[in-house]
Amino acid sequence: MSETTIDVGIVSGQTLVFDLSGYYLPTATYCGEVVTWQRYVRGPQQVSVSEGGIEWDGKRFDTLRFDPVEEEEKQSFGLKDVLVGRGFHWEHLEDQCFQGVLKIIVEGELLTAVNEVGIERYLASVISSEMNANAPLEFLKAQCVVARSWLHRMLEGRGMLKGPSEETHEGERLRWYDCREHGNFDVCADDHCQRYQGITRPLTEAARQAVAETEGEVLAYKGQVCDTRFSKCCGGVTEEFQYCWDNIRYPYLASRPDPYCAMAKGDILSRILTDGDRQTQDFLHWQVSYAQEELSRLICQRSGTDFGQIIDLQPLARGASGRIWKLKIVGTLQTLVIGKELEIRRVLSPTHLYSSDFTVEREGISPEGIPARFILHGTGWGHGVGLCQIGAAVMAEQGFRYQDILTHYYPGADIEKR
Repeated sequence: MSETTIDVGIVSGQTLVFDLSGYYLPTATYCGEVVTWQRYVRGPQQVSVSEGGIEWDGKRFDTLRFDPVEEEEKQSFGLKDVLVGRGFHWEHLEDQCFQGVLKIIVEGELLTAVNEVGIERYLASVISSEMNANAPLEFLKAQCVVARSWLHRMLEGRGMLKGPSEETHEGERLRWYDCREHGNFDVCADDHCQRYQGITRPLTEAARQAVAETEGEVLAYKGQVCDTRFSKCCGGVTEEFQYCWDNIRYPYLASRPDPYCAMAKGDILSRILTDGDRQTQDFLHWQVSYAQEELSRLICQRSGTDFGQIIDLQPLARGASGRIWKLKIVGTLQTLVIGKELEIRRVLSPTHLYSSDFTVEREGISPEGIPARFILHGTGWGHGVGLCQIGAAVMAEQGFRYQDILTHYYPGADIEKR
């Protein structure tokens, strides 16, 4: 029986450059007709958007796909300048490599490269992209079940558009950003959904073993697949769903003390984090400092609201983990309460703060009550809901089975085969 496949959106642009390693068979459509070639293609290729279509091989098409001729494991395609970490502090471009089918589709004025890939192969890449594929096996198993559950939840929810959402009351504006369903493919390859970088990162035997030994396993609560959120480092206590997204309380996403993430020191971090993530320093305890003019300008740019000079940042409500989900911004021109956690992180940083679990220190307060500098003292990296990747990896290092790890982070959920 052939494996179920999904479509993963990788990169968009007016021009896409890629390289076919091995022979691929192209097929296309134009005005409802299927176009076929009597030859295989390989090597460097380029496609460009042209009059609402795809220009390639001297012709224009509506859709275009390249199927590997040999076994997929023996062939791959490389994509140039894939955007990684869009909007976050680790945003960068890199060349990436994938197996499976390459599709080129038109989305508005851009072309998008889509990888059609088997679900289990997709998961092997996800657990090798989210964290180091040399991390402990029991952690990789836990991450695989979490990633598979999240994917099932997304696929089952097709047709239900999500975030960003907003609640506005007098003097208060709450926004939250959830995974919006993609119209032309199932999931994207970046942090917006789950990191998927094909075979750009080595797929270790441990990663393949983790997928094989948890085949078909998902987390479920009362018969429904769980919404298995996860983040990099909860900072000592996991957060609850409703403080980050919709006003829904999932019992299996209850806040839990997590002493394990604080145990991750140099040696362990080098084994469990990817090369890119290791460039983020001091994420367990961090500090950001802004001069008055700098913060006032930043908040105006990021929020679209001119507060004048910022007088104070006042946490009004914190979630179970200590993360702020309502923050009052007091300025010389106006005052506004903003939330939820990601909006706070977005407004107070040129990219995003590591988390919204922080305290505010004001320095050099003038006779008029205006501080010269604001210092944010924070804890953790990410929203903190569900599995803490660093804490889970430390649990695995200490000998916990993946079932124990999942029970710790998703209390009341059961492992089921789907």
